Amino acid sequence: MDLRIFTEPQQGATYDDLLRVARATEDLGFDAFFRSDHYLAMNADGLPGPTDAWLTLAGLARETSRIRLGTLVTSVTFRHPGPLAISVAQVDQMSGGRVELGLGAGWFEAEHNAYGIPFPPLGERFDRLEESFEIITGLWGTSEGRRFDHQGAHYQLTDSPALPKPVQSPRPPIIVGGAGKKRTPALAARFADEFNCAFVPADTAAEQIGRVRAACAKAGRRPETMTYSAALVLCCGRSESELARRADAIGREVGELRENGAAGTPDEVVETIERYREAGISRIYLQTLDLTDLDHLEVIANEVAPQLVR
Repeated sequence: MDLRIFTEPQQGATYDDLLRVARATEDLGFDAFFRSDHYLAMNADGLPGPTDAWLTLAGLARETSRIRLGTLVTSVTFRHPGPLAISVAQVDQMSGGRVELGLGAGWFEAEHNAYGIPFPPLGERFDRLEESFEIITGLWGTSEGRRFDHQGAHYQLTDSPALPKPVQSPRPPIIVGGAGKKRTPALAARFADEFNCAFVPADTAAEQIGRVRAACAKAGRRPETMTYSAALVLCCGRSESELARRADAIGREVGELRENGAAGTPDEVVETIERYREAGISRIYLQTLDLTDLDHLEVIANEVAPQLVR
């Protein structure tokens, strides 16, 4: 089971905070460091303010050496697909080929209003998402020396040199996630290397994985070529007092976390993750909300991860 650390910096974190967590992620043997792509805190003051996802990953690309780096997920409303393809390719080069792109339709209207970002209706956002996948993969997949054109409903590219190219071949892995029953599985089957189920029970994840597998089969793709992952809020303690302290630090109740997240003692967290393995999941993103508590990561690395090795 791959274990990845997933952060929510919009809740209040500087680049230096994220760098400390990323270095601990690498030193402790985790597979990857991921971050959300948000510009507005949720139920918090968010001080000192948001950091940009791709600027952060560019910095971390130069200050880490092994871990994978990516977004869960970048909002298609934030960046035009051509410039985004350039940014991701550059960060892939800066990291030596360790970047992954999670891309979604966007959902948080308040942050769009707060920073003057247009927020189209859901159907249009999905249309833009599909076009963005077409453009980004098209730019990356165009041979050097050739040109790329796209004439879509929302984006038009003419005579693009389709540069720069990412280091990874044929391209950086693409992650699609969500609970949509039709368009989301179809987009995943067409474009994704990984499908993510975020913050849902294991049985719900299994149902959505079934839809993605069916979409793959319909598209003529072998479902086993997709990696299936889940995101779970993390709250683990060696004792009840340690667990309660960590729950309090993120403003949550222990009982609620045990029901809805990867929470409890190390053995309980292992049991939870094993339920997701049974549902077809092979990768877990552990949403780590208190970025000052590096000992929390040590607990997982030393007392949870070894139990998940098969």
